This record gives sequence, C-alpha cells and structure tokens, in this order.
Amino acid sequence: MYELGLLVAYCALLGCVVGFLAGLLGIGGGLIIVPVLSALLLTFNVAPAENILVIAIATSLASILFTSTSSALAHHKNANVPWAIAPWVMSGVAIGALISGFAASLIPEQVLRTVFAVSVVFIALRMVLSARNKPLRVKPLPAGPILASLCAIMGALSGLIGIGGGALIVPLLHYYSVDIKKAIGCAAACGIVIALFGSIGYISAGWQVTDLAHGFAGFVYLPALFGIVVTSWFIAPMGAKATHYLPVNTIKKVFAVLLVIIAIKMVLS
Repeated sequence: MYELGLLVAYCALLGCVVGFLAGLLGIGGGLIIVPVLSALLLTFNVAPAENILVIAIATSLASILFTSTSSALAHHKNANVPWAIAPWVMSGVAIGALISGFAASLIPEQVLRTVFAVSVVFIALRMVLSARNKPLRVKPLPAGPILASLCAIMGALSGLIGIGGGALIVPLLHYYSVDIKKAIGCAAACGIVIALFGSIGYISAGWQVTDLAHGFAGFVYLPALFGIVVTSWFIAPMGAKATHYLPVNTIKKVFAVLLVIIAIKMVLS
C-alpha cells in the first residue's frame, strides 16, 4: 500500500509538470508522461517489462481525455473551434486513434519505442521552427474526405505514441490556411476524440492481459491516471497565464532539446 501511495504521489508531481508545460507551450502532456511513467512503472514493478510502454501510452491517452476537455471548452467559449471543418477532422482522428489502440498491443516494444522516438524528434524540430515566428506557405483547405484521411493518419500516430495530437494537427491545419488560433482550438477538440477512441482501443486490447483487481482497465493503469489528472487539471491554467511573463520561444527551444534527449534515451534503454 505504501508503494502504491508513493507511485500516485510521483504521478501527481508528474501531473504538475505536464500540466504547466501544456498550458505554457500548448503541447500534449504525453511527450513527457510516456517516458517518465514508463520509468516509474518499471521502478515499482507494476507490470511485466514487455507491457510497460503500452501501459504508459494508454494511461497517457486516458489522462489527456480530461485535460483536452478543459482546454476545448475554453476554446469553444472563445469561438476558436472551427465547426465548419471540425467534423471532418474529428471523424478522421477518431478512426485513426481507435485503430492505434488495437495495433499498439501487436507491435513489438522496440518498434513502438522507435516510432515514439522518431515522432518526438519530429515534434521537437517543429517546435524549434515555430519559435522562429517565420510565416509559412499556405495552401487551400482540401476537400472534406481528403482532410479526414490526412487526420486519420495523424490520429493513428498520436494514439500510437500517447499524445493528444495538437503537435501534429495544428501544423497540418495551419499549413492549409486555417488561422493558428482556430487550428489550436480544433486540435483541442480533436484531443478529446483521440484520447477517447484511443483509450477504448487500449482498454479493449488489454482486457485479457491485465487485471482490474490490480488497478488496470485494459492497458490503462488507474492509480497513475488518478495521480496525473488530479494535479494537471488545476496546474494547466497557471501555465497558460505564465505565457505573458516567460520567454516562451526560448523555452520551446530548450524543451525541444530535452525531447530529443528523451527520445534517444528511450531507443537505447
């Protein structure tokens, strides 16, 4: 019981960090949750080593369901969710995320680590480039079915690596001439869909592997989920307010370097 309480406490601290970074930089907490939670689950011997990464990814997605809901409601109140295109985007990411939940349990752990690492490096590079504030070339928004197909790919990748999808959806929509605030609002709403359908996939795929009596709902580890959500929900608004006082572009560059280090460590560990 003591070890379980200690694990929840560590996850609560993790929730503080990811909540603040999510509010400050507008990123999903999965980029930090997955590697840190993987290490915690290994340290506390929560599950067999071969299942640790998929459990961390599933739990990360489940936590994002709560934080994305809070963020999406705020963006909706500010009229920053473009509902004219949101149904196409959300339907695409829903299909992709649902597939990823089932597929992740079938992918070898080292392959999953590599996918995560490559994706994180890509996201880190995008963060550095976005910090330069250079205008991007834009193209007309594609037809709905094509947009949904592109977003399905983004949703599948987001589900595989346990993130809400904003780091992938925002640049895609902004590239296709969607205003950056509208793109962020749409990505926030999509985060709910990715987290919901991805979690359904992970819970269904892991139901025969894990045991509810030991704190699991499929591949989602409920004590860790509780620890992360109970703090990140309240800390995220503090990070959003801090954008007015901290050098966000500099922090993006530093955080990008940190992400690359994490990615390399995950591949080599």
